[in-house]
Amino acid sequence: MRIVRALTTCAVSVRRHVISTHFPKPYIGAPNSTMSAAADEDSLRRALAHKQSSIDVQGGAVRQLKSSGASKPDIEAAVKALNALKLEKTSIESQLQAALAGGSSSGNRDAFRQAVVNTLERRLFFIPSFKIYRGVAGLYDYGPPGCSVKSNVLAFWRQHFVLEENMLEVDCPCVTPEVVLKASGHVEKFTDLMVKDEKTGTCYRADHLLKDYCREKLEKDFSLSAEKAAEMKHILAVLDDLSAEQLGAKIKEYGITAPDTKNPLSDPYPFNLMFQTSIGPSGVSPGYMRPETAQGIFVNFKDLYYYNGNKLPFAAAQIGQAFRNEISPRQGLLRVREFTLAEIEHFVDPQNKSHPKFSDVAKLEFLMFPRDEQVSGQSAKKLQLGEAVSRGTVNNETLGYFIGRVYLFLTRLGIDKDRLRFRQHLANEMAHYAADCWDAEIESSYGWIECVGIADRSAYDLCAHSEKSSVALVASEKFSEPREVEKLFITPIKKELGLAFKGNQKMVTEALEAMEEKVAMEMKADLESMGEVEFHVCTLGKNVTIKKNMVSISKEIKKEHQRVFTPSVIEPSFGIGRIIYCLYEHSFYTRPSKAGDEQLNVFRFQPLVAPIKCTVFPLVQNQQYEEVAKLISKSLTVAGISHKIDITGTSIGKRYARTDELGVPFAITVDSTSSVTVRERDSKDQVRVDVEKVSSVVREVTDGVISWADVLKMYPLHSSGTAEE
Repeated sequence: MRIVRALTTCAVSVRRHVISTHFPKPYIGAPNSTMSAAADEDSLRRALAHKQSSIDVQGGAVRQLKSSGASKPDIEAAVKALNALKLEKTSIESQLQAALAGGSSSGNRDAFRQAVVNTLERRLFFIPSFKIYRGVAGLYDYGPPGCSVKSNVLAFWRQHFVLEENMLEVDCPCVTPEVVLKASGHVEKFTDLMVKDEKTGTCYRADHLLKDYCREKLEKDFSLSAEKAAEMKHILAVLDDLSAEQLGAKIKEYGITAPDTKNPLSDPYPFNLMFQTSIGPSGVSPGYMRPETAQGIFVNFKDLYYYNGNKLPFAAAQIGQAFRNEISPRQGLLRVREFTLAEIEHFVDPQNKSHPKFSDVAKLEFLMFPRDEQVSGQSAKKLQLGEAVSRGTVNNETLGYFIGRVYLFLTRLGIDKDRLRFRQHLANEMAHYAADCWDAEIESSYGWIECVGIADRSAYDLCAHSEKSSVALVASEKFSEPREVEKLFITPIKKELGLAFKGNQKMVTEALEAMEEKVAMEMKADLESMGEVEFHVCTLGKNVTIKKNMVSISKEIKKEHQRVFTPSVIEPSFGIGRIIYCLYEHSFYTRPSKAGDEQLNVFRFQPLVAPIKCTVFPLVQNQQYEEVAKLISKSLTVAGISHKIDITGTSIGKRYARTDELGVPFAITVDSTSSVTVRERDSKDQVRVDVEKVSSVVREVTDGVISWADVLKMYPLHSSGTAEE
């Protein structure tokens, strides 16, 4: 996740929720393809080209025989040889198609995705916003079950991170003054490159068009040479680094046109993704809808540090809506214009990034994809987290600790651990100030999807706001004994600066005071030797001439009783909507009805996130059974268990199927006044439990106090011939 933030040195990085540019695998299976698989693809393309050449030659021979009046047996033999070559070509094409799709066709992925989305929309997990007005791309409403799933995910996030890690939670406004987002760099740099249909004016993301073209050619154009395929793979790998000029050149070279009209496209140009607004009726105070929640935490650092007793480390967390005016949103819930983020900013002493609880996660082993393996074309492999930190693959213990905690969070939600990997950012993806950055990527029918970013962002966020606001966002460490330290002193001569720069004096002064030691000492040497030096002022966007009489730079030995420093920030950032969509796909499956005449949809949600924990069914419409159902409902409500009573006259089997499709883990069937059956969704096993005990049994198993296997040992298994009819 790359989001732009300005620095004291004017460096910025764009960190956005992005779809991985690595080639998508099937929606189920092992990690992504290895170097040998890529080599197989190249050899298959070469074999295909060679076979096509042989077909062309043999086809020419057949035509020559026919035109020369050759004998029928000779022509038939030549045609037979030609057909054999065509069969061999078809076989190679099938192998290539399998290699490209990782053993599963894109059609299968699309069909699976459509089945999931159809079920989600039909059962009102989510629907397009403003549907009766034909909707708006990139905006979706969560229906009742979708709201429940989201609420459960966020409740577990709070428990897993905020409560267990003793974090400070804040809730900041969505409307953000322009000055804050200027300091962070969003106003200047939070952009995507856009192209327009030159005739209709329809807008498209330039990188998406190039990505789609390359993927389409790679997956479906079997005549593509190995060399051309390698070129397109390289483009996909460096897509985020291409400039507007490079993107435009490739779009022209490949003849890419507007998808809907085939009209020519404009040259790419930057489009800022923030929704602009104004604060107050006068319109003189510009603002934006926040593109992330992190800035609210950074600007409150000083007060949060005081609230925490002026002690480090500590973490602040925020859950809230973020807004990005996507150019051409697609891929359903994965790329939207309004979405929920859950972000953590863990502030730590840059000289000590150890973590006291790292041993709790050090033995975890899961798929990791370090940058060296990516560059060399290898696949993600299972690594032990402790070894990854000790070898320096992961930069420090605190970053490693949060990687481990994110892994536990996602897998406990129900994400398949074999389709979850942690990919380290390549050198060309990282801002120069970042110490390390990993993305938790989840495999879905769209490929590998970035859902969580875990980054060591050093101290630049706090530095940027310190510089812009003139408020020191720093921490301190008191020494037991005073220490002698060599200190750098930069003293701007304001009178001389005022005469030279007039209204720009303040910006020049702030830039001089913010100089790093190395830059300051180089300036001192240049001023002493030449009398003046060119100096770049970020806030002015230009170089100015600094003369010897304008600034005093020196180093002095001074006794200090404390060390004052800007904390580093470890930032885990969660795209909640993306996590939930991947959870939907990982939880979805179909199974045949008892009659075998149809496939029934099931969401195998963990009780932790299921929208409804259980349902209560009177077996038949009977006054006594309905009274028992109401009694059970009341006890479930007291126990805090979300549930639903279904007293429709349909068969119990159809009622089970309806709730299985909603992902309800347990069903209570009232078939007597003294005891009831409890059915588990995935195994369809049933046990008989006394009416007085059933709510406590359901509560214990949904809370994770006991497992369903424990329930099977504690209560008699029930078998009913009518249960699934």
